[in-house]
Amino acid sequence: MLGAPAHGPGPASREEQVRALLRTAADGGVGLVATRPVSDTERLLGQCWPFPSPFRVTVSTVSAAEGLDRVEARARRSLERMGLPRGEAVMVSSASDLAGAEGRALWDRLERLRDMGLFRRIGVCARVEDGPELLARRFRPDIVELPCNLLDQRAEVSGLIEGLAAHEVSVQLRSIFAGGVLFAPREDLPAHLVRAGSGVSRARRSLAESRVTPCQAALAYGLMLPGVDTVSVGVASAAELRAVLAAAHAPAPDLDWSALALDDPATLSAAGPLAVSSAA
Repeated sequence: MLGAPAHGPGPASREEQVRALLRTAADGGVGLVATRPVSDTERLLGQCWPFPSPFRVTVSTVSAAEGLDRVEARARRSLERMGLPRGEAVMVSSASDLAGAEGRALWDRLERLRDMGLFRRIGVCARVEDGPELLARRFRPDIVELPCNLLDQRAEVSGLIEGLAAHEVSVQLRSIFAGGVLFAPREDLPAHLVRAGSGVSRARRSLAESRVTPCQAALAYGLMLPGVDTVSVGVASAAELRAVLAAAHAPAPDLDWSALALDDPATLSAAGPLAVSSAA
């Protein structure tokens, strides 16, 4: 996911930053841009796309609590704000929206948008706790996005990723940097992650001893998993993206991946992203 810079001296500067980010992405072979309907990111992207654009673009829905009409209208508006006639995919932003009373009606709305040619595919952003395989059987999404990373390997070790892929579901990984936890000093961890601090420190120490950066290890892990089609990474600048691309193209390290996982990885599910740089 490519995010527009959150700060800057003025609108012109922000546009320059986004253009630089998109140029770096295009030069680096990035093919997919994932957006969310927050702030003015979509408008900025619409003003800054290179021409011709090499990117496929996905959009995320607003919460179903805002009403189905609002969900549909906002998905259409996302395309308009970005100046796009159609998108690669529309993603249900939370699997809980599908578990509610209007889950089927919501899905029917999105299928209608797909049938109209506004989006090529439909997907859902889920957690391991949401029962993604059950969701896949019920709604038959084209894409399921899951969190999976060095510290929380449940989607891999449970067979979830390969199970979804076996049913021709495209699996996209998010939270590949564990919401920034991989980069955060132990003293900066939020209260509910304090107990995980020793496990995080152990993983970082193991990587340091192997002379592998957390960024390189995290990307190597995600990119090597069988059944994974796409790894989504949030960046806010061209410099961050260059660092991510360099790490992604580095030789894959020979590590004991399972030894890096937390003993209780579910603690990460409640963690919001930390304010840590270095492509966190």
